[in-house]
Order: sequence, then structure tokens, then C-alpha cells
Amino acid sequence: MTDPAKVRRHAERIRELVASVVRSQIKDPRLGMITITDARITADLRDATVFYTVLGDAAAQSSTAAALESAKGMLRSTVGKALGLRHSPSLTFVLDDVQDQVKQIDDLLAAARHADAEVQRLAARATYAGDAQPYRLDEDSDEADGEADEVAGSAADSDAPRGADRP
Repeated sequence: MTDPAKVRRHAERIRELVASVVRSQIKDPRLGMITITDARITADLRDATVFYTVLGDAAAQSSTAAALESAKGMLRSTVGKALGLRHSPSLTFVLDDVQDQVKQIDDLLAAARHADAEVQRLAARATYAGDAQPYRLDEDSDEADGEADEVAGSAADSDAPRGADRP
């Protein structure tokens, strides 16, 4: 089993090597403004995936993908020699669509801000559905206590023993 730290070091080294070779040795006119963003390699060090971004439209992206595909053999041999591995890892190039994801996240955040502003606007002019004061006030409870005392007093008089008021 391969050490994860070793795999990370090899992946970083592959990223650096591919970036320098693309910058200095590939003279393909189809190659656009490219940035190598990341590289990942399998634990057995046989397959490497290289992520890249291209500045430009879809035509620039597709022409850069074709240029990288045609230069894959030279890049693989350069990486294999520099890493000193028994087997040179096969390279796969993947367009990193970070910019599209950033744009999508920004659009979602703008929609959420707009929805929050709408909720705040509706809440500012909202009113309660019931009475303004749904609970009894203390003055209402004082009147109710007075009535309760009168009823309790009359009940106390009627509870006296029957023979007590007769001589």
C-alpha cells in the first residue's frame, strides 16, 4: 500500500511538471490561456488526472482540450522521467469548471438576498391576525375577583348548620 503523503507529493509534482512543460515546450497554436489548477493520482501511481482552466469561450476550451490531447504522449514521458517511477502514470485532462460554479453560486446568493429583502419588506408592514392584546389585563381580573368574593360570601352563609339559627 502506498503512503498517502507520497501520493500527494507525486500529485503536486505532476501538477508543477505539466504546468512548466505546457508553458515552455508545447508550441501548439490551439493552446489557449491555460492554468493547471490541480492534479490527482491514484494510490497505485498508475493514473493521474490533471485539472485545468482556460480563459475564453467554449471554442477556446475545445481547442485547448485538443492541443492537450495531442501533447499527452510528450507530457507523459516527461512526467515519467521526472518522477523516476517504474511505470509512467497515464494522464487524463479534465476541464475545471470552477468559474462556472462560482457564477452559479453567486447567482444563487443574489437570489437568496433578493428573497430575504422581500421577506423583510413584507414583515415591516405586517399586522397581527387577532386582537392587539389577546390576554386579560389586570383591571379585568380585579373585577372578576370582586364578583368571586360576593359569590363565596353567600355560599358561606348557606353552609351554616341548620340547627344553629333556631332557638
